Amino acid sequence: MKLKVVAFDCDGVLFDSRDSNIAFYNHILAHFQRPPLSAAAIDFVHAHTVYESLAYIFPDHPDLEEVLAYCRSVDYQQFIPLMRPEPFLVEFLQFLRPRFGTAVATNRTTTTQAVFEYHRLKDFFDIIVSAQDVARPKPDPEAFWRICQYFGIRPEEALYFGDSVVDQEFARNCGVKLVAFRNPNLAADYYLDSFGQAPALIQTLAAG
Repeated sequence: MKLKVVAFDCDGVLFDSRDSNIAFYNHILAHFQRPPLSAAAIDFVHAHTVYESLAYIFPDHPDLEEVLAYCRSVDYQQFIPLMRPEPFLVEFLQFLRPRFGTAVATNRTTTTQAVFEYHRLKDFFDIIVSAQDVARPKPDPEAFWRICQYFGIRPEEALYFGDSVVDQEFARNCGVKLVAFRNPNLAADYYLDSFGQAPALIQTLAAG
């Protein structure tokens, strides 16, 4: 199948968002007088939805809706500047467009649009599907079905850049080839450590 669409996860792929995620969830924990994130919790919140993350870091809280309500009241704008776009990202997106469709499938929710607008990346993507836009977040394939429907393609005509086990399961569930970004431990079709290497991969796939 000819490659037509390149899709991406957000956190850990398009952005180094570890610092912003840590600051955000530690802010929530501090409000409820809880200790900061553990190393395992940092890895978890990096890949899951906000609701899944809150359930994970507040396993014994009597009212998770209270935590979620406070979370929604926090102005996330203060944490967005801590997110750093990956080196060579803009150059790679410029390389892709307009020859290839570009998309995002992320487990971010209400903060997704603000992140892309702040970093002036929204116009580089044809469609951005967040966990807020689907009934079932990744690794359920619903977000990718939306992308396929938007472009009128089959999964074999796309590529997905991800960095977590959730992305690995997502790609498997979707039937799309996975590019493991800075994570050699994933079961993936291709492995990259930098977007500087990505144009060569795309040229090879497009030629095939």
